[in-house]
Amino acid sequence: MPHLKHCLAALFALFALISTVAKPMTDQLLPVPQSIEKGQGRFRLEATFQVAVEGNPDPRIYSAASRFLRRLDGRSGLFFPQDYVKPTDLADASDLLITVSRPGSVALGEDESYRLVVEKKRIRILAETDLGAMHGLETLLQLLSVDEDGFYFPAVEIEDAPRFAWRGLMIDSARHFMPMDALKRNLDGMAAVKLNVMHWHLTEDQGFRVETKSYPRLHELGSDGMYYTQEQIREIVAYAADRGIRVYPEFDVPGHATAWLVGHPEMASLPGPYEIERGWGIFEPTLDPSKEVVYEILEAVFTEMAALFPDPYFHIGGDEVEGHHWEQSETVQRFMEENGLADKHALQAHFNQRILKILTKLEKRMIGWDEILHPEMPTNIVIHSWRGRESMVAAAKDGYQSILSNGYYIDLMQPASEHYLNDPLPKDVDLSEAERERVLGGEATMWSEHVTPETVDSRIWPRTAAIAERLWSSAEVDDVRDMYRRLDTIALQLEELGLAHLKNRDMMMRRLARGYDYSALEALADVVEPLKIYRRNADLSYRSFSPYTLLPDVATADARDALRFRFLVEDYLANPSERRQQAISKQLRRWAKNHDAFEALARKAPAIREALPISQALSDLAGLALAAMEREDPFVWDETTEALFEAARQPVAKVELQVVQPIEALLRSLEQ
Repeated sequence: MPHLKHCLAALFALFALISTVAKPMTDQLLPVPQSIEKGQGRFRLEATFQVAVEGNPDPRIYSAASRFLRRLDGRSGLFFPQDYVKPTDLADASDLLITVSRPGSVALGEDESYRLVVEKKRIRILAETDLGAMHGLETLLQLLSVDEDGFYFPAVEIEDAPRFAWRGLMIDSARHFMPMDALKRNLDGMAAVKLNVMHWHLTEDQGFRVETKSYPRLHELGSDGMYYTQEQIREIVAYAADRGIRVYPEFDVPGHATAWLVGHPEMASLPGPYEIERGWGIFEPTLDPSKEVVYEILEAVFTEMAALFPDPYFHIGGDEVEGHHWEQSETVQRFMEENGLADKHALQAHFNQRILKILTKLEKRMIGWDEILHPEMPTNIVIHSWRGRESMVAAAKDGYQSILSNGYYIDLMQPASEHYLNDPLPKDVDLSEAERERVLGGEATMWSEHVTPETVDSRIWPRTAAIAERLWSSAEVDDVRDMYRRLDTIALQLEELGLAHLKNRDMMMRRLARGYDYSALEALADVVEPLKIYRRNADLSYRSFSPYTLLPDVATADARDALRFRFLVEDYLANPSERRQQAISKQLRRWAKNHDAFEALARKAPAIREALPISQALSDLAGLALAAMEREDPFVWDETTEALFEAARQPVAKVELQVVQPIEALLRSLEQ
């Protein structure tokens, strides 16, 4: 039955494709280019398609063009004869000619602009650097369109460049270790949506994840054997650079430091021993700023890491230092008194200044979370804003460059619309032009408390593509409905890069259902979302080794059917029609009947039984709304109705039902 269900879904997708035959993909681009001028005609894609490069590019353009060719061949199935794009390929014989003026540097502020011209006989990509040309290749792939004669590129002229120079994704490999293949496929996804920075969080209470030759006990005792060798670090950095992506590390100090102290308790503010932390939250172990051995170890480690990461930026963390171990340490308190340090903020500023000297000697620029912002710190550091836009604005006014992550915390499972409308520089921001220039851009942050290699892709994608558009495209590009329409397309395209945000979900449901037909489980999973913000952390039974394989791990932000139903109800209430009413009734009828099938499955699949109450709530709400729509007299909202809705609003099995609000709006409209 699941096989038949997916075959039918594929047929419906094919019918939808046929119904939109000859519709060009110029309106599907994500990020939206700065300028797009549609032309007449189309470039017909044939099996003889050839690519060539001219100018003075970095050699990475040949790898990028070859990957483009293989992806285009995979989508079209035309069996292009050209195997790799090489410097010896003749420009005159090419169908796509890429012209690059100079090699690009994978560095902040490099020119990433490009011009893409599609004409009936030829396609041109012209760019100052190969980085811009690679962005042009991604745009061209998104333009691939279909008509009754096959594949084509619509005639168009695009002028494009990023709005912000810093467009990043932070991946936390410390709480849950992320294997090499997970990092690489996500780097490919980043390149596809024109992100250019990977911030790599490598140390935490739960793990120290890098081989350290100067102090090997750090990774030997602080990682459970799950760490990256130095050669693997170089491999990821090179892989990213080949895609125009910078990689810089984060070594979180002086807090979030338990894993440092397992192998080197002499760095701690209080005596050990220490063990790797298995739970989630903010923990007390903190490096001791009064001990010279702390700076000796940090300098040795940072010197090693500086050689592995050529990017000039180096993140020291610096967040959530509560300082309780400092308060309990007689040594630290005496040090503060002797040095005139009034409080923990002054002590942390002293520590940060010592770290800054080390990084300056290594020719690195310090980045830290907004807690490091202190009057004693020089303005050549970068403030990473996570607690609120206010700290970013304050930093810019005080002369600091900054990066915004507040509002881009994708681990909080908020909808893409929340991130999409979160602009680093909204129109009403109180900053001068010079102060605005200090806002470098932003980063999506994938903290991994409740994320594993199996689920990480579904937590990053496709929502991060919406953030990528916010950081690349004009501020005027802000239509949420249109973003969601294009996000559906990009979600499918990202799969060809090996990203598992769609396929792993099906695999997990098959396991939960123990191989039985899981359509009832899928119907529920498509209308629930995991608990948002930090509410899942309230369950202290979760540990780093806990099973992240249940309904809240299958469920995603922007639950597919719930989102579509919400839009359908909004459209119906704004402009009622029989077609929309029938579509609403059809969906309600499906949900009303689903609980019987879910209950039958739960008898054979115990792992989903905890979701029975929310399945029942979905059925009850749908049945109520369906009956109300079929009645001729007005609907009466009574105490029984209110109790039903109140029960449906409650989280169950760490998920929440997302159709409560649109069903309520529908019923309220029937009261009149």
